[in-house]
Amino acid sequence: MSSPASTGKVYLVGAGPGDPALITLRGLRCLQQADVVLYDYLASPHLLHHAPPQAQRICLGKHGTGRMLSPAEVNRRMIEAARAGKTVVRLKGGDPLLFARVAEELEVLQQAGVPFEIVPGITAALGAGAYAGVPLTYRGVASAVALVTGRQEDQAEQPLDYAALARFPGTLVIYMGVTTARDWSGELIRHGMPGDTPVALIRRCCWPDQQTLRCSLAEVPQVIARERVRPPVLAVVGQVAARECNWPIPQRPPLAGVRVLVTRAAHQAGELATLLEQHGAEVWLQPVIRIEPPESWTAVDTALDHLSDYHWLVFSSTNGVQWFFRRLWQRGYDVRRLGGVKLAAIGPATAQALQERGLRVDCHPEQYRAEALAEALAPQAPGRRFLLLRASRGREVLAQQLQQAGGEVEQVVVYRSTDVEQPQPDVKQLLEQGKLHWITATSSAIARSLVRMFGPLLQKTRLVSISPVTSHTLRQLGHPPAAEARQYTMAGVVEALVEAAGR
Repeated sequence: MSSPASTGKVYLVGAGPGDPALITLRGLRCLQQADVVLYDYLASPHLLHHAPPQAQRICLGKHGTGRMLSPAEVNRRMIEAARAGKTVVRLKGGDPLLFARVAEELEVLQQAGVPFEIVPGITAALGAGAYAGVPLTYRGVASAVALVTGRQEDQAEQPLDYAALARFPGTLVIYMGVTTARDWSGELIRHGMPGDTPVALIRRCCWPDQQTLRCSLAEVPQVIARERVRPPVLAVVGQVAARECNWPIPQRPPLAGVRVLVTRAAHQAGELATLLEQHGAEVWLQPVIRIEPPESWTAVDTALDHLSDYHWLVFSSTNGVQWFFRRLWQRGYDVRRLGGVKLAAIGPATAQALQERGLRVDCHPEQYRAEALAEALAPQAPGRRFLLLRASRGREVLAQQLQQAGGEVEQVVVYRSTDVEQPQPDVKQLLEQGKLHWITATSSAIARSLVRMFGPLLQKTRLVSISPVTSHTLRQLGHPPAAEARQYTMAGVVEALVEAAGR
């Protein structure tokens, strides 16, 4: 990343047409080194997972919320961040050079003396063709493609030559043409394009809730009105729109049209968000807790210096694994320090985190609960010393049951879990409007912070819980979950949500 001693750089990155997997490798690398990300509503929020946890994320506005940053404000923020020595990613839906007003931004950056780079992306027309089964060119039918704006707001812009477009020997792809559909379709017909010319209206192409409507050119205004079609929409005009293609088009996934809020800490939201998006959900992110280092490393360092004094190390989360081994390395040690110490873990994710460090788990209960781990360790507890590596808050059941079984237990806090105080304004607005269908609760700490953050507003949505323990917490707080995972994993949460949504 750039240092404050030098001018930073702005990367104008094409985010692709919707599916987060369609971003380019160059665009991904820019995100991975960003200090500031400014993104618009056409860019998948899942792409933000690739930015560093400490990177500032600035939403430029959500379509339909009425809260849109002006071009002047966007330019000001880019320039200020770059002059502060930061690496800035301006994430634009589709390709930044196609109908994205990038020329105006480049002019401002040049005048300000700010270095920049344009990173191309897959434009919506190409994504729509692939995901809707419409070949934009077809031998003997269409040997050319024209990308056309359906909205001309500035009177100074060169007017469209509808006579030339009506005679165009190929496919027209109309961007931003919903509100002006009657105008452009009528002009094309008036200048000689047959009214029965096939048209494919593709809404939210490459998103899980993509919708394709086929009609004739003359029917476009009526179809848009009857079906209440809202932007973003591409209109593919030409004989290719009538072609039935043989390649497999993605089927409508089970969570298509379902809006889900993921509440895990920012650096951990990616796994659950990805699983939900793979099942078609529209995912929003609102971390309700933060994961931070402990206020003091003294207790952890003392334990690291005396690891040979313990018989068992017990990990209750992947966070515990990550922070423990980070500190182990910072102290100049490595895994050899663990020597003959045995390892216990709650849950497959925690066990996997240890396996990724070349360590096999000696005790891993079938049920992913502290009670089950305590029961599994109880026969070996008498006369044994256990080191529990834990968060700053959580249940005491594991330590209590091991002590009751005759074990000597020491607990050290290897990371802190703190509450996020305020929600993002656009997330709160969606919840107030009843437009968040589900909210995930993947721990009791998250459940408590979630209720503290939103309170009675949670009555406007449904909650899905990761486990009976988390469900019990939610019930105690007056917000019983509508669904509960059978397997206490992220995949289990998604499975429970799919079942509930199906009902």
